[in-house]
Amino acid sequence: MRIYEAIVKGLESLGVETVFGGTGENNASLLLALKHSRIKTVVVRHEQAASFMACGYSMYSNRLGVCFATAGPGAFNLFSGLAVALSDSHPVLAISGFSSLDWKGKGALNETSGLARTPDSQAMFAATTKRSYLLTDPAQTCDVLEEAVNLAFEGRPGPVHIHVPSNLTHEKDAVENYHDIRLDVRPVRPDPAQVAAAAAALAQAIQQQKRVVALIGYGAVQSGAGPELQELVDRFQIPFITTLDGKGIIPEDHPLALGILGTSGNRGARKYFKSAEVVLAVGNSFAQHTTYGFHPDLLKGKALIHVNITSQEIGKVYIADYPVVSDAKPAIAGLVAELSRSVDAVPPAQVVKDGHQAEHILHVVPHIHPGQLAQSLSKLLPERSIVLADAGAHLAWLGYYLELSRGQNYRKPGSFGPMACHVHGAIGAKCAQPERTVVVGCGDGCFLLSGFELMTAVQYDIPVIWIIFNDAEFKIIKLYQIANFFESGLVDFNNPDFAAVARACGAQGHRVETLAEFEAAFREALASGKPTVIDAALTRLAVPHYRPRP
Repeated sequence: MRIYEAIVKGLESLGVETVFGGTGENNASLLLALKHSRIKTVVVRHEQAASFMACGYSMYSNRLGVCFATAGPGAFNLFSGLAVALSDSHPVLAISGFSSLDWKGKGALNETSGLARTPDSQAMFAATTKRSYLLTDPAQTCDVLEEAVNLAFEGRPGPVHIHVPSNLTHEKDAVENYHDIRLDVRPVRPDPAQVAAAAAALAQAIQQQKRVVALIGYGAVQSGAGPELQELVDRFQIPFITTLDGKGIIPEDHPLALGILGTSGNRGARKYFKSAEVVLAVGNSFAQHTTYGFHPDLLKGKALIHVNITSQEIGKVYIADYPVVSDAKPAIAGLVAELSRSVDAVPPAQVVKDGHQAEHILHVVPHIHPGQLAQSLSKLLPERSIVLADAGAHLAWLGYYLELSRGQNYRKPGSFGPMACHVHGAIGAKCAQPERTVVVGCGDGCFLLSGFELMTAVQYDIPVIWIIFNDAEFKIIKLYQIANFFESGLVDFNNPDFAAVARACGAQGHRVETLAEFEAAFREALASGKPTVIDAALTRLAVPHYRPRP
């Protein structure tokens, strides 16, 4: 079989069901191999979207996200999504073409060998992945694919990449040694001594009635540690707060839930964290938003127990008194077991919730208040829904006011934080878990940047719901300008009729200017089972909650 046929068959053996990519002469035989496979292939309008979709595909499914592109410019369009996968721990495989090895240094079309004034794609992909491979012999194909996929899942997950030179795609260069791909990934289990030390510190704090708080991040979500964490907080009455990406791991109406910690977080979470004496951080990296810009005194006077899948994250920002290098699920299970041996019944913890998600928002000017929109969305979301926020002020509104329960999830763009990441990533998330409702909260700027992938969703019948927070300005940039320079500029723009654009693309489109109109449109979107855009006209006068210091 030809080299791309072997790669596609190998992906089938791994259970990959959907891949995302762009077309080109260099990967033409990959398209034919996919055409004759049982894998669903989503061909995008722009390869960057394919890389974001691959991230979305793996985000809550813990399955391999796959994206592909032709050589040269097409391949380079994958970098933003691979950077997201690297920073946010998504297991993603990128496959790209490469000009003929026989023509290296001759300036061939799309050449990226690094020779003769050509860019060096091997160095560029190495900088945005856990490892980049260049095939030089068809006999390497299955072994390289197997090594790459296992590396994507090993330890802290992340992206990998394979270059396929065009001279290896000819019929004469057959793969004679094909074998199915074996995935042998062992979970990162904790050192029993580290668990014992952390449990002893927790037990002592609980017995001495010290204020303990759990800070939960996306790593715990990715690990599937929700049941273990709920048992921990219920059994030992530990109040908990989350990062934006950890939001919803335990239902937010839980008696011990205090909300989000961070610059656009909740007052109750901030106050309790400030008074806490012991912090149990699980699956988080103490990122910029959560730490109020890496505030140096955030953990002053507190003992830190830090559970993370890699030692590289522990101590990166704050030194842990009790490090536990482990996947979150087995680590928390181990802590519960150890604590149960030494801690008896714990009286109910007394916490003060600030009621932020249900608070009355005073709003008298025209158009929709974004906080009220988020509150309405909370009421209407079906069980196990996924809400993805793109980059902008809307992620703060959703993080603050959206209340998640019943297996729902929420994510913002991660540490790399590109615009349009989740406008596209939602399509991948829906492909991975078609039974779940997938909603995108995105700014008008984000949608303008990339909205024609809506046609991709229509072509492949992928029913994502996009809610456009439409205020015709780059709100977060404007606020930054005013706060730092006392004026704003070049942040206003004109918008089309997004609902009409959606309908022209074959999707459902709604323009809404009141909460009642929004709720009616959202219910219709849920019932239609079709890709839908809800263009929500927002007031410009609302400013999201923001506190730069703890």
